[in-house]
Amino acid sequence: MNARPLRMVVGCGYLGERVARRWLEAGSRVVGITRRAARGAELDALGIEPAIVDVTAAAPGWSPLFDRIGCPATVFWAVGFDRTIGTTHRDVHVTGLRTLLDALHACPTRTPPRIIFSSSTGVWGDEGGGIVNETTPPNPSREAGRVLVEAETMLRAHPAGPGTALRFAGLYGPDRLPRIADLKAGLPIAADPESWLNLVHVDDAAAVVCGVAAAATPGPLYVVSDGIPVRRREWYGRLAQLTGSPEPRWDPAAPRSRGADKRVDPTLLFRDLHFRPAHPDSLAALAELA
Repeated sequence: MNARPLRMVVGCGYLGERVARRWLEAGSRVVGITRRAARGAELDALGIEPAIVDVTAAAPGWSPLFDRIGCPATVFWAVGFDRTIGTTHRDVHVTGLRTLLDALHACPTRTPPRIIFSSSTGVWGDEGGGIVNETTPPNPSREAGRVLVEAETMLRAHPAGPGTALRFAGLYGPDRLPRIADLKAGLPIAADPESWLNLVHVDDAAAVVCGVAAAATPGPLYVVSDGIPVRRREWYGRLAQLTGSPEPRWDPAAPRSRGADKRVDPTLLFRDLHFRPAHPDSLAALAELA
């Protein structure tokens, strides 16, 4: 058991669970961090060792956990934001992440862990349809994006870092299609139908995380998408056809809660990791999902 690489996934949700399962299949020992005992039981049934930790607690208990399981070789931070528990984005991704990094830095190991941080292309707001990549200055228009930029900066500067931040485009896949409930209900979509939508299939996103974990010297930052932006009119029109939903309705004047208008360029990721998505065409992938 101790000879197997120890990987830790903090937040075993839609993406985190898929990463954990890939690591299990590759022969690693995987610990999944969750704050809910019921979710812990589900992870245990999958062969993922559960650990119940509230990352926003004043004393989450990382050091006792590492005393019990050992120091992880890899940590993937994929904590989702839960509006129902009364915490802020900063409580989770800055304060919570810093507490973990402090504990990892104090962990008695000769080899520092590789830390992978799940960020978002939401660190950019409306770029007027322009291309964004790792060199494009962040321009967040929402609190979540501002907090993610702060967390990325903290990770790079922390003694346990610099780690690798992955700015994911919109995740889609089985049981997750953007705005499907609104579309079926005939509700207007608060966006310009001619604006760009950037996506990445959840299985490709998981493959990227595992690729960064396995790479000899990954970079500190990658944007992650399939590399083929689509117009929102195309995506939602096709989704409506496949699901028998009403034609999309649009409200381009409404405040945009996410996404805005930009085109994500993952060229650096493709080059550094020799990565090619298994689902390079999101419109084609819809036919298998809707």
